[in-house]
Amino acid sequence: MGSIARNMTVANSYGTCSLVTVFILGGFIVSRDKINKWWIWGYWSSPMMYGQNAIAVNEFLGKSWSHISSSSGEALGARGLFPEAYWYWIGVGALVGYVFVFNFLDTMALMYLNPFGKPQPVLSEQTLAERNAKVAWNKHDQPSSAGNSHSDQNSVPVEDGSNGNGDEANSGRKRGMVLPFQPHSITFEDICYLVDMPQLMALKRINWSFSKGINGAFRLGVLTALMGITGAGKTTLLDVLLGRKTTGYISGTITISGYPKKQQTFARISGYCEQTDIHSPHLTIYQSLLYSAWLRLPPEVQSATRKMFIEEVMELVEVTEIRGGIVGLHGLNGLSPEQRKRLTVAVELVANPSIIFMDEPTSGLDARAAAIVMRAVRNTVDTGRTVVCTIHQPSIDLFDSFDEGIDGVAKIKDGYNPATWMLEVTSIAQEAALGVDFAQLYKNSELYRRNKALIEELNKPVPDSKDVYSSGRYSQTFFNQCKACLGKQHLSYSRNPPYIAVRLMFTTFIALMLRTIFWDLGSKRKKSLDIFNAMGSMYAAVLFLGVQNASSVQPVVAIERTVFYRERAAGMYSALPYSFGQVAVELLPHILIQTLIYGVIVYAMVGFEWTVLKFFWYILFTYLTLLYFTLYGMITVAVKVDFPSTCMLMYNLM
Repeated sequence: MGSIARNMTVANSYGTCSLVTVFILGGFIVSRDKINKWWIWGYWSSPMMYGQNAIAVNEFLGKSWSHISSSSGEALGARGLFPEAYWYWIGVGALVGYVFVFNFLDTMALMYLNPFGKPQPVLSEQTLAERNAKVAWNKHDQPSSAGNSHSDQNSVPVEDGSNGNGDEANSGRKRGMVLPFQPHSITFEDICYLVDMPQLMALKRINWSFSKGINGAFRLGVLTALMGITGAGKTTLLDVLLGRKTTGYISGTITISGYPKKQQTFARISGYCEQTDIHSPHLTIYQSLLYSAWLRLPPEVQSATRKMFIEEVMELVEVTEIRGGIVGLHGLNGLSPEQRKRLTVAVELVANPSIIFMDEPTSGLDARAAAIVMRAVRNTVDTGRTVVCTIHQPSIDLFDSFDEGIDGVAKIKDGYNPATWMLEVTSIAQEAALGVDFAQLYKNSELYRRNKALIEELNKPVPDSKDVYSSGRYSQTFFNQCKACLGKQHLSYSRNPPYIAVRLMFTTFIALMLRTIFWDLGSKRKKSLDIFNAMGSMYAAVLFLGVQNASSVQPVVAIERTVFYRERAAGMYSALPYSFGQVAVELLPHILIQTLIYGVIVYAMVGFEWTVLKFFWYILFTYLTLLYFTLYGMITVAVKVDFPSTCMLMYNLM
């Protein structure tokens, strides 16, 4: 099913549809003699029928019984099973045959089916207009004898991420924006971060130091780079400064414009562009920015001013022309990696922060895409904000984008790879060759003394300045948080047809299937087998519809959960409004519609007593059952971290 569907949510629905057909028509829920003739093909093609019949024959006719009654086959016949002993081998042969059939179908699907939802690039309106104009020119106006003079017309225009203001973006002048902000610098002294070693070494009270005795200052209007190889501790230092480390021991002093850092306040004046570029996949660029600005800007900012500020930010990071592009899933569809990086910067900028931290803004990008992203970063610095980037493989152009560097080593040669040069001049082998200790050499340098003096200067508050204060951790009230989260979930669900549409189609299919299988079954009450069949119809509805709801909601919740972690850490909302929006969007429209579709089709056709009260109770309990299974699927995602463990937990506890 996974190879055919090629989408996790769709595959869950396809798989459940197949299981419904196999189980209901397998002779367990409905006996063979009660299956209508137009569904009898499902009985003969169900692997469960052959497996169940083989197990039953092997058990009831086995020689391990002390006494085998001559009427032992009647117990099998009562449930519509075949009592002959040779059905054991028929069942085994059929199951082995299905193994080969399913493997053959899986191989064919992998060979000939294209990926689900082929990725399409997000083009700007200008690029799309140029491309359409070129196609029209080639069709109608291009001379048949076009030579080399027209060769430039055969090139396809490629979006460079610019909005036409590239010269202005690189001019270095300070940019004013509609929303003012208070510039801030940040200093830190003797920062030390320790974590406990594994339990085997904990008895000796040994800690591991990730960072020790680190001093530094980040000034307003200056782009600072934290450089080093992978694992050097760049991201760890950012997390320590941001207060996002939840384990270990942190010591040292961090000041904001000379005042001690308060975590609640710092989250309101800072932004963090994570390396992973996590965003809700079903929103557009503009909606992502609008949602971030709504929850992070002060409540006194008017809606019109907020939208004007968003327009300025989109122009600043050059995403205005692709504002309507769907974000999509990273690596599958939607925005390109470079566009996602610029969106990440914009999402933080619309919060109007004074200090912005960026973790590997050029990671995974080619030279051209990295240059576009760094141009957006440079534009951000030109607004007067304090910007700090971690980077480990810069090109020479990226080196030139930063404002400060540390001297003391051999200069880079023209045309030499800067990443290779940096690793060479700071390596242990280079220290041994020169017979120096770079750390001690730096502490004895004039640069170190200047930096210490700078830290001491920035540690003192400016006269007549005030400490930054915020009344609460979150910018918006609890009601507005709930409203924003519900609106975002509604937009995401409305643009997710593989989840919503497929679930409703599956419900309709199950309802029509049960309607034909259990036609007028509710009016038959003469035999105990009739009661069992009626109970089987309700059991099938509870089991298959419920399991399908629980399994199909898991990928949706798992994708949004990573977004929730980022947005909660940014101080956008607490966990309760997010949970409210996630549950409410399922509670009222979607599960209610699903219940009505199933209940109206099945209740009348199965032939249950047609009274208003009993119909109401049937709809109510069906609604509560589907709601329970859906929330159960959400809970399992919240409990477990990785998706495979979530699926295992759900089926083990069900």
